Amino acid sequence: MILFASNTVCHIRFFIFVTLTGEHIDYCGYSVLPMAIEQNILTAVSLNDSGKIQLANANPKYKDFSVSCSEEIAIDRDDPQWYYYFLCGVKGIQEKFGLNNLAGMSCVVDGTIPPSSGLSSSSALVCCSGLVTMEANQKSLSKVALAEICAKSERYIGTEGGGMDQSISFLAEAGTAKLIEFQPLRATDVKLPDGAVFVISNCCVEMNKAASSHYNIRVVECRIATKMLAQARGVDSSRLLKLAHVQMELKASLEEMLALVAEVLHPEPYSREEICKVLGITSEQFSTELLSANTQDMTQFKLHQRAKHVYGEAARVLQFKSVCDSEPTDATRLLGELMNQSHASCRDLYECSCPELDQLVDICLKSGAVGSRLTGAGWGGCAVSMVPSKKVESFLQAVREEYYLPDPRRAAMEKQSLFVSKPGGGAAIFLEE
Repeated sequence: MILFASNTVCHIRFFIFVTLTGEHIDYCGYSVLPMAIEQNILTAVSLNDSGKIQLANANPKYKDFSVSCSEEIAIDRDDPQWYYYFLCGVKGIQEKFGLNNLAGMSCVVDGTIPPSSGLSSSSALVCCSGLVTMEANQKSLSKVALAEICAKSERYIGTEGGGMDQSISFLAEAGTAKLIEFQPLRATDVKLPDGAVFVISNCCVEMNKAASSHYNIRVVECRIATKMLAQARGVDSSRLLKLAHVQMELKASLEEMLALVAEVLHPEPYSREEICKVLGITSEQFSTELLSANTQDMTQFKLHQRAKHVYGEAARVLQFKSVCDSEPTDATRLLGELMNQSHASCRDLYECSCPELDQLVDICLKSGAVGSRLTGAGWGGCAVSMVPSKKVESFLQAVREEYYLPDPRRAAMEKQSLFVSKPGGGAAIFLEE
């Protein structure tokens, strides 16, 4: 428990993370494999008696904000400002404990990561605010419970995430990656091979996943694919929302699920009318039961491609952990191949990459990485590359010369966009007074 006092400033540091494999599958019910890195979000917090939660950002680009402790927390999904992420965590704790009057707080947010870079700084901010709100109001929860609450509360801003970001934010430990499993939520250490480091490089294309429908479109397509696959095998689809649920109902392997996708779902996009006909539902049911608020105008759905990515990526997570556990002599090469396969699937099947990310990944591989892939939601943000330790300096120089220096904007951002992290280099939370 942090002992807050009106004359005490407490610093809460949440470390950022990258996904080594397991992209866009947590909301489908599957395990993921992220690790923390040294970059972080830092919040300085003190109690106040103003009756308000006062928020400020060390970056002058982001305006200050305050809200009364006695009024209902309102989050504008149509205008996802930085402070709304903070308020997501506040609202989650408020509702968990039924708090009518929150403790007044003065908070200043800082960090060492570029915004909208795909390293889940937004989720770290939600987790940070959930933790400080709990402590300021003298409540107590386990890390697992906090992670689950923060995962749910980030959905207030409109993103239908699955919980990986919040789980690793609370459960990460220095020196190890983590296999994060859901239902129930648990984390298992994954020892990464010696002789390799991870380099994170920002493609310098910003993407705020709450500000567009790209992310939720994929969630919706996976939800519809779940219903279609269940229907094809005579399984009651009314209670199934995730692709993992179909696999569990059928007691099938991931390989068998991939075969089922190839058999049942055609590669051509599905129309609303075709989906409604197959599922035996009305257009109104389709809109209210399957679509999200910001995907109501969708008319075409790529179900085959999305399901194929999810089942294939879920298999890669298990293969990645298996290689780490068995420690073969060529572990680095095998893990690099899995990372490359993951990026290809994200690019071609899930279509969540972008030309700049693909270019950066190609440059990283040509510069000495054994594996490179996008990390985070995609459509911009960062790539994570596995690089043999002895090649790190030449790798950094080559990527700098090939990707950053030819472009003035990228060159200006290079110092905060290209950095090395040891496996599990950051811890989950660091507290100091």
